[in-house]
Amino acid sequence: MRKTIKIDPVTRIEGHARVFINLGDDGRLESAGLVVNELRGFEKILIGMEADRMPHITARICGVCPTAHHLAASKALDHACGVTPPPAAVLLRELMYMGHIIHSHALSLFVLQGPDLVMGLDADAAVRNVVGVVQANPELARMALGIRTIGQKINELVGGRGTHPVTSVAGGISFTLDQEKKGILGRWIGEAGQMLEKITPAVKGLLMKMLELHPAMAADWLLPSWALGTVWDGRISLTSGKLRAIDEKGATRAEFETGDYHRHLSEAVVDWSYMKKVALKIDGLHDYRVGPMARINVAQRYGTELADAEVAQFVKLGGSPCHSTVMQSYARLIELIWAIERAGEILEDPAIFGETRVPVRFCGSRGVGHVEAPRGTLIHDYQIDEKGIVREANLIVATQQNYSLINHSIEQAARSHVIDRPDDGALLNAVEFAIRCYDPCLSCATHAVGRMPMQLVVTRGGAAVRTIGR
Repeated sequence: MRKTIKIDPVTRIEGHARVFINLGDDGRLESAGLVVNELRGFEKILIGMEADRMPHITARICGVCPTAHHLAASKALDHACGVTPPPAAVLLRELMYMGHIIHSHALSLFVLQGPDLVMGLDADAAVRNVVGVVQANPELARMALGIRTIGQKINELVGGRGTHPVTSVAGGISFTLDQEKKGILGRWIGEAGQMLEKITPAVKGLLMKMLELHPAMAADWLLPSWALGTVWDGRISLTSGKLRAIDEKGATRAEFETGDYHRHLSEAVVDWSYMKKVALKIDGLHDYRVGPMARINVAQRYGTELADAEVAQFVKLGGSPCHSTVMQSYARLIELIWAIERAGEILEDPAIFGETRVPVRFCGSRGVGHVEAPRGTLIHDYQIDEKGIVREANLIVATQQNYSLINHSIEQAARSHVIDRPDDGALLNAVEFAIRCYDPCLSCATHAVGRMPMQLVVTRGGAAVRTIGR
C-alpha cells in the first residue's frame, strides 16, 4: 500500500510550509517535496503603484531580507531612468547591504541552524532551540547574537530603518556620511570582526562534527548541479556585475546582464505549490543552485584576505565545484567573514564622502535590477509607463531558484530514515535540517500575502496514514 508522510509545520525557517513524502507499496520512497501554500500576491499588488515607491513597498515582502528587495528595486529604477548613481551612493548602498548580509547570515547560522549544530539533531526538541544554545554555550551565543545585532545596527544607520530601510532611491541614496557616523560604524565593524574571529573555529568544528556524527550527510547529501552567481572583475560580488552560470563540472556556460535574464531563466508553475520553480535554459533546462555556496562555485574569490583563506579551505574540503548540501552552511560562514571585511574596506574609501544622488525622470521604459540576496540571486523587473506608474512586475527570488534542489535534498534526507530508521523524530529532524541548509525564505519565494502553517505527511494510495508535527 502506498503511503505519504507530511511534516507540518517545518520549524526554524522563514515562512510556513509543509513537506510531503510519498511511499510506494513496498515502503520505498517514490517522491518528496516542499509545499508552500502562502498566497502569491505582491507582483499584482505592485501594478498601478508609483514606480518611485517600489524600494519602500517591496521591502515589505519579507522581514528577514527587506534590504535585498529595497536595493534590487532601487537598481531597477536606476536602469529604467537610464542613470548611474554617484560613486558615493554605490558605496553607501553596498555598506548598508553588508550590514544586511551580516545580520541575515548570523541569524541563519546561529539562530535557525545553531540549535541543530550546538545541541545535535538527536537532542530533545524542548532544548534544541535558541534558549538551549544560550544555556549550553553562553559565550558563543552572546557573540553570535552580538554580531547579528551589529549587522542590523549598520543597516539601520545607513538605511534609515532596521527592518524596512528607506534611504536607497532611484538615482542614489538619501543618506550622507559624516566623520561622527563613520567613527560609530568603524567601532561596530571592528567589534563584529573580533567576535567572529573568536567563534569561527568553534562554528567550523560544529559543522565538521555534524558530518562525522551523520556519515550519510557527507556521503549521500550530494547534488551535482549547475550554479548561478554574480561576478565583478573576476571575483564574487553581491551588488554589481554580470550573472555567470556554470555547469555541474564548473565550466562557465553563460555570462549575461540582468536585463537579459529572460533569455536564460525559465519560470514554471507547479500544481501543488504557490512557489514557482526556475530552471536555467542553456542547451536544455537545468536545475541549479544559488546562494553562498553557488557564489563560491562560480568565482572562488571574494578579494579579501580572511574570506579568501577560508575559501581555499572550503575547496580543499568540498571540492570545486562543491555539491554538498551541508557545506552550504560553511559557505555562509565564509560570506559572513567577507561581509565584515568588506564593510571595513568601504568605510575607508575616500569616495564615500561625495555626492549621493543624481536627478531621475520616468519616461516609459523597462527597468531590471538585481542583487545577490543572502539566499541567492534576486531580480526585480518593472515595466513603467510615461507617468511613472508600474504596469507590469516580475520578481525572481533565490528560494524559487533553489526549489528543485530543496526537493531533491528532502528526498535524500528522507530516504535512509524512511526505511532504515522508521523513527518519526529522526525523520523530522533530518528533513528539517536539510531544508535549513538552504536558508529558505518562503515569504519572498511566494511574494506572500498571508500565512499558512506546515507539516510532514505520509500517504499510501493517496490517503494520509501518518502525520508528523511539533
